[in-house]
Amino acid sequence: MVAPTRRGADLDGVHNRAVDSRDVRIAPLGLPGTLRLPRAAFAVIVFAHGSGSSRLSPRNVAVAEALNARGMATLLFDLLTPDEEHDRANVFDISLLAARLSDAIAWLDDATPCGALPLGLFGASTGAAAALVAAAALPSRVGAVVSRGGRPDLAADALARVQAPTLLIVGSADTQVLTLNRQALARLSGRKMLQVVPGATHLFPEPGALEAVIGHTSRWFDHYLGEGRGAAQPPGPL
Repeated sequence: MVAPTRRGADLDGVHNRAVDSRDVRIAPLGLPGTLRLPRAAFAVIVFAHGSGSSRLSPRNVAVAEALNARGMATLLFDLLTPDEEHDRANVFDISLLAARLSDAIAWLDDATPCGALPLGLFGASTGAAAALVAAAALPSRVGAVVSRGGRPDLAADALARVQAPTLLIVGSADTQVLTLNRQALARLSGRKMLQVVPGATHLFPEPGALEAVIGHTSRWFDHYLGEGRGAAQPPGPL
């Protein structure tokens, strides 16, 4: 692990927080990652990127930095080794990706100060399915899940076993994925919500679309993992 660098983060309505950013290696395979620890973090969010992406995904990095500014630690890491990435089938191996998420959670709990923090999962594309499978396998550890433009349908039978409150965020113009998310929502048995971002396509490149994702994500994790817990109203219908 390299020595941490420190920086501040400012967003409208968000207090500036010093953040330690560390390059890490996730055991047992030594998968590279970035762990960002705000001072006095109240939760930690583990990211699962989608097909064709990595821990350097600019969209996930933007979401992570916004969560850091709100007091949440984040872990972005590569779910596959370089050799595994050459086989495209691995990108859609949800069981494999979910196992890597479970390994990352175990590493966080054993090797970092995050083991005592409430934990959430943020998944994109196929990573959303992996997050839901991991949440179903670790019901006492995973406190909330958010999917961005995800494929929760690929979690299959695990959907009915997910106990963590789950938010599915999809663009209104991402019509095929929106249909799949509506079908997955019906199979989720716990607290759940589908949030549709008007006019957004799959990668949320439209003006204001990613900012909407960040806002919905932040409120969901804040309510179910930390500072907003116990508020009179949850962040939207369940």
